[in-house]
Amino acid sequence: MAINCTVNKKKVSLDIDPNTPLLWALRDHLSLLGTKYGCGIAQCGACTVWVNGEPMRSCVLPISAVSNARITTIEGLDPAGKHPVQVAWDELDVPQCGYCQAGQIMTAAGLLKKNPHPTDQEIVDGMSGNICRCGTYHRIQEAVKLASKKIKK
Repeated sequence: MAINCTVNKKKVSLDIDPNTPLLWALRDHLSLLGTKYGCGIAQCGACTVWVNGEPMRSCVLPISAVSNARITTIEGLDPAGKHPVQVAWDELDVPQCGYCQAGQIMTAAGLLKKNPHPTDQEIVDGMSGNICRCGTYHRIQEAVKLASKKIKK
């Protein structure tokens, strides 16, 4: 049985085991490699994508759960890299190793979509589920603040 969904505004049909995690469907079957495998237990946030506009951990989400859903990966956030979060990340040179950054960006963009001008504490709280093994938390928080200033009111 094929799972039909929309990934980065393109309709796709995946004929794979319905228990396959969305992460592996994206990476192995659609060659979208921006979303990373970090922990496999939805604790680190490296695999964060949007499902119907909401940030979700793709490493534990079975493909069957996203039938007919709209999925946005880091590649689809803004293919030109001009989303305010992507611009802020670049301007502040946020990544160190970069491994967690797709998940960080997708989480930050989701936070700003719901709350375009968060307080410092709301940023800390909103980003707290994403782990950065390099410890760039201060730069991440500063980039979220900068991105919020770039969002049209």
